[in-house]
Amino acid sequence: MNFTRCRRPMAFLLLAVGLVLGAMAVVGLESGGEGELTLLLELREYVLLLGWLALAALTGAAFLGLAKSSLRVPLVTMLLVIGAPTLLIGGVASAMFGGSDSQLSTETAPGRGDRRLIVVSQSDSIDPVWCVYVHQGNSPRERRWSVGCFNGDAEENALRKTVWTAPDRIRMTTAGGAVHEVTIAPDGRPDRVLSVG
Repeated sequence: MNFTRCRRPMAFLLLAVGLVLGAMAVVGLESGGEGELTLLLELREYVLLLGWLALAALTGAAFLGLAKSSLRVPLVTMLLVIGAPTLLIGGVASAMFGGSDSQLSTETAPGRGDRRLIVVSQSDSIDPVWCVYVHQGNSPRERRWSVGCFNGDAEENALRKTVWTAPDRIRMTTAGGAVHEVTIAPDGRPDRVLSVG
């Protein structure tokens, strides 16, 4: 097999893969709004991995595609000098400030298999924070909306119980006994978003 004959198609393939991976990383960084597709939200977890893979694919494409060009060394150098430190700084920042969310409970709405509430504990702050989300629809078109967040800096604000009282109503109870009810619209959007504590 003649390697020089395969060099250009492989370089083009690596370039395409690098651009797709880079675009996925950017989409993952930009996702996170209300009513966002959960599939896009999951990309957020893999932004650094996607970035490293995109950098490797683009560097490989430059090596293969520009084999006899004088642009090869400057382009690869630029990719590595800008890309590697950016991804390293992003990794350090993510480790220091990113925190991780742990899913505490999931409950399907009564009579609705396409709607569920999810309670998440966030560990990116000193005080415990619990957030409640509604997921509406089935994968890959499932969307997520925030229902409320409870900051446990004061014990009475800690979220203790979250239940469906109807297919379109959620009741959240704090440790202090406060009860908060939120109605969910047919499209999955809550009528209000709570911030307790």
